[in-house]
Amino acid sequence: MNIHTILFDLDGTLIDTNELIIASFMHTFEHYGRELSRKEAIEFIGPPLKDTFHQIDPNQVEKMVETYREHNLYHHDNYVTAFPNVVETIDQLKEKDYKLGIVTTKMNRTVEMGLKVTGLSKYFETIITLDDVTHAKPHPEPVLKAMQELDASANETLMVGDNHHDIDTGKNAGVQTAGVAWSLKGKEKLSEYKPTYMLDDMQDLLKILGV
Repeated sequence: MNIHTILFDLDGTLIDTNELIIASFMHTFEHYGRELSRKEAIEFIGPPLKDTFHQIDPNQVEKMVETYREHNLYHHDNYVTAFPNVVETIDQLKEKDYKLGIVTTKMNRTVEMGLKVTGLSKYFETIITLDDVTHAKPHPEPVLKAMQELDASANETLMVGDNHHDIDTGKNAGVQTAGVAWSLKGKEKLSEYKPTYMLDDMQDLLKILGV
């Protein structure tokens, strides 16, 4: 396998923010007098917040985003952990001189918080957040920008993520893709988007790469 650059989604892929995100969505909906089930909250995970809240109430998007972020930031460190074998796998990839980057729809501040609390800050040569692009995933721009910063070519790059937006952005950028079976939406659901690979554990990445 001729892969030298690996780009990762952050939430739901490297770090477990699922319960934090669900709690933040439910808090926001309750704050605005709306009901939201856990199942419905899970379906909102992935796209930018503005896109999600625009579907709910176009007139209160900014206020809803602000309410969500206040809750999310306040409770962040009480919830967030790295998924099993993530830190160890990333460490081995770094030792083998793979170029590593993050491509996320989160904003810079919360990305930095997540990396810090999980001990992942030192591993990534580029981090592309929502603040850095005009078009978020599934548009190819975030992946293309990460590749440009890492001087990487599409045929040597792999995009890893837990959401169909991650798989689609990889495909749109012409790179190989890997889904993660611990996606909150389920392995079967993610498989529908036909990633090149499916990881049942982050260490599977080492086997695929032959590390």
